[in-house]
Amino acid sequence: MSQPLQISADTAIKLSKQLGIPIEHLMHMPKHILLQKLGELAKAEAEANTAAATPSKDEASGDKPV
Repeated sequence: MSQPLQISADTAIKLSKQLGIPIEHLMHMPKHILLQKLGELAKAEAEANTAAATPSKDEASGDKPV
């Protein structure tokens, strides 16, 4: 059986909220699965930031919607 993750209570609460899983599941999650989920979360955040920072085609060309 695996040991609980060695993270602080504050970190566990933040990760639990971000990943949408109960703290109890998080604390007993295998490290490789947690790292995979964190990678997916980081990728989704990066894509969201890129989409928000990139102007749409209409904004870039200066056209105004009718």
